[in-house]
Amino acid sequence: QVQLVESGGRSVQAGDSLMLSCAASGRTLSNYAMGWFRQAPGKEREFVAAVNWDGRSTYYADSVKGRFTISRNNALKTVYLQMNSLKPEDTAVYYCAQGRGPYGVVPTAVNGFGSWGQGTQVTVSS
Repeated sequence: QVQLVESGGRSVQAGDSLMLSCAASGRTLSNYAMGWFRQAPGKEREFVAAVNWDGRSTYYADSVKGRFTISRNNALKTVYLQMNSLKPEDTAVYYCAQGRGPYGVVPTAVNGFGSWGQGTQVTVSS
């Protein structure tokens, strides 16, 4: 089993930047795809970004493409989400997740991820 802990969420102004971190403990991080999702009040959890096991391939939701960057440091067992040009509609709880199986195709759907963190709140004010 892997335990995932997100950090870095806080309240910011529109246009600001923020970096989220996801630290893993327990099972190794390095063989698995990792992803970031978010959930706003009253809405379903939605895909934000994902990265393959070695960090060479990344995937983004259209709503964040060009503004957010996902990266990972397998030696530190940490995944990052750099968020630039934040908008009020980015307000949500952000979750880190680990893919269900080692290597393989990078998932972008919720059911493709088997381990989740508790989330970190990001609030963007206009």
